[in-house]
Formats: sequence, C-alpha cells, structure tokens
Amino acid sequence: MSIRLALDTSVLGLLCHPRSEEGRQVARWLTQTLRDGDPDTAIFLPEIADYELRRKLIHMAKKSGRLTSASLKRLDQLSRLLTFLPLDTPTIRAAAELWADARGRGLPTASDAALDGDVILAVQARAVGAKVLTTNVKHLRPLVEVVGLDELLPLEP
Repeated sequence: MSIRLALDTSVLGLLCHPRSEEGRQVARWLTQTLRDGDPDTAIFLPEIADYELRRKLIHMAKKSGRLTSASLKRLDQLSRLLTFLPLDTPTIRAAAELWADARGRGLPTASDAALDGDVILAVQARAVGAKVLTTNVKHLRPLVEVVGLDELLPLEP
C-alpha cells in the first residue's frame, strides 16, 4: 500500500514527546512503517513543522534551565530517519499565493500578521504529492489533502 504522508506539528509533537498512550501508538505505527521498508511509502518531515515544534521545545528547555531535552533529541533523530522537506523560495512564494487565495475565498487560516505555518505545510505536502497526517483535519482540509490521525491509527481506549 502506497503511503505518502507529511507530518503536521501536532503529530510530530506526539512522536517527540511520547508520554501519552496516543504518542506511544503513533511511535509504534511509525516504527513499524519504517521497519516494513515499503518502497512506495514515504514519511516526510516538513521543515515548517520542525521549526514550529523545535522553537517550542527549545523555549521549554531554556525555561527549565537546560540547553536541550529528550524531546529535542528525538526531533533531531526524526530529521535523520524521515525524508526532510527543506524550505526554499518557490515553497514560500507558493505559500503566499495559497494564503492569498484562501483569504479571497473567505477561509482565513491565521491572523493577517501571522506567518501561517499551515499554508506553508500545505504547499510542502503538495510539492511531494503527500497528504498531511494531522490531529486537526478540519483546519487543514481546505488547504490540502489530509489524513486524520484517528483514521490512520484507530486509537485504542
């Protein structure tokens, strides 16, 4: 089965801080998916999701008087294990177009002054023909094809 998924920040956060049962299940799914080694499967780590999570993890570590954390180390590990999608000028320009188009259709995705990582994520996923794996389907669906975490991984009670 061909799977092409770009991880949203919410899912990436679960992988980097797998203390909840949901986080452990996502980690097991990813481990099994990578272990299977299906050549038609690609899991992408968009740089915008890395940025959004990394800034939060660094802030939390510094607030605790540390330079790093186990969660930051997991994020670094994932950036080596998964296919990293770097930001570049065409991506940012396409995101600006998508942002303006969404606004024109009455679908604001963030405040006018916000960077709006969701449109950047959507463009990064579209560029590689991936759907976004997210816990926030309703918010991202107007921008890009999505897979809800609950669709991919029916969570056990």
